Amino acid sequence: MITDHPAATPRRVIEREAVDAPTFRAEIASGPVPVVLRGQAAHWDAVGRALAGDRATAEYLAGFGGGQPLEVMIAPPETNGRFFYREDMRGFNFQRQHVPLGSLLGELLRLAEQQVTPAPAIYASAAAAPDHLPGWREANPLDLPPANAVPRLWIGNATQVATHFDASPNLAVCVAGRRRFTLFPPEQVANLYLGPLDNTLAGPPNSMVDPDAPDLERYPRFAEALAQAQVAELAPGDALFIPAIWWHHVRAFDRLNVLVNYWWAYDSSATPFIALIHALMSVRDLPPAEKQAWRAWFDHLVFGDDAVAAGAHLPDHARGILGAASRERSEKIRNYLLLTLGRGR
Repeated sequence: MITDHPAATPRRVIEREAVDAPTFRAEIASGPVPVVLRGQAAHWDAVGRALAGDRATAEYLAGFGGGQPLEVMIAPPETNGRFFYREDMRGFNFQRQHVPLGSLLGELLRLAEQQVTPAPAIYASAAAAPDHLPGWREANPLDLPPANAVPRLWIGNATQVATHFDASPNLAVCVAGRRRFTLFPPEQVANLYLGPLDNTLAGPPNSMVDPDAPDLERYPRFAEALAQAQVAELAPGDALFIPAIWWHHVRAFDRLNVLVNYWWAYDSSATPFIALIHALMSVRDLPPAEKQAWRAWFDHLVFGDDAVAAGAHLPDHARGILGAASRERSEKIRNYLLLTLGRGR
C-alpha cells in the first residue's frame, strides 16, 4: 500500500468487486460518489502483460503502433513529475511534443531499465485509442461505459496530474503501475484555490495546491478540502468511477504506468462551464441589487426544484427555449445565443 499521503487517516473511496454492466449503470454510474471496482479489468490482455513487467508492457503497447503520433508532455527532473505552471505563472514547467508510440515507449523503457534517477517526467495524456492505438478497444473490451465512450490512454513514468475536474462522468482503469487518486467533492471548489480559468494545463481549470505537499500558510482553506478528501489506490486491473464535477489529483508511482479512461454524457458546446464564464462577464460585477434580481431569475429558470416547469403555463408550441430538453430545443438555444452574442460584437 502507498503510505506517503499527507492526510493522517484519509477517507477511502467506497470499494466493490467487479460488477456487470446493468449493475454499473443502475447502482454506480447513476450515483453521486466515486466507487472503486476491484479487478474490473483483470481479464484484459493488457493487464496480464503488465503484470509481467515493464518490457512486456512496452512490447504489448508497441503492437498497437501505426496510429497518429501522441501528444507528449515532458518536464525536467527537478519538477518531480508534477506538471504545472512555472513559479512566476508565465507559462508551464513542461514542453509538448508529438511523438510516435514506438519512440515514446522506447524512451520510457530506457529510463526504466537504466534506472535513471532523477528522470525527466514523460506523459502522453488522453490519447484516443482509435486514432493512436488502433485495435486497443477490440483487444481490451469493457462494456460498462456506453458504446460511444472512446477509450483514451495515459502512458508515462512517475508523474502527477494537478487537481482538476471533468464535466463528464469518468471511468478510469489502471493497466500498469500503481495510481493514487485524491478526490474532492464539487462543493469544495472555494477551498481548492483555482488557477487561471482561461490559461490551463490541459483543458479544465486546476487547483493551485499540491495535495501531497500543501502549503497551508499560503492556502489555509485547503485544510478543509483535505478533511473532505477521499483517496483511491489502484493496482493493475482496478477501475475507478468518478462522477462529473468531482475534483481529482492523480499520481502515478512506477517507472512505466498505463491508464485507460472513458468519458461520456458530455457535450462540450453545452457545458455549464461556458455559462459560468459568460456569467463572469454579465452577472458577477453588477450592482448588488441587480445581481440579487438576476439570482431570482436563475433560481426560477435553472436551479429551482420546479425549473423544468417554468414554461408550463404556455402552450407547447409557444414555449420555445423554455420547453423540455430535446435536440430541437438545444439547436434553438444555440441559434439564439449565436444571434444575440453576434449583435454584441
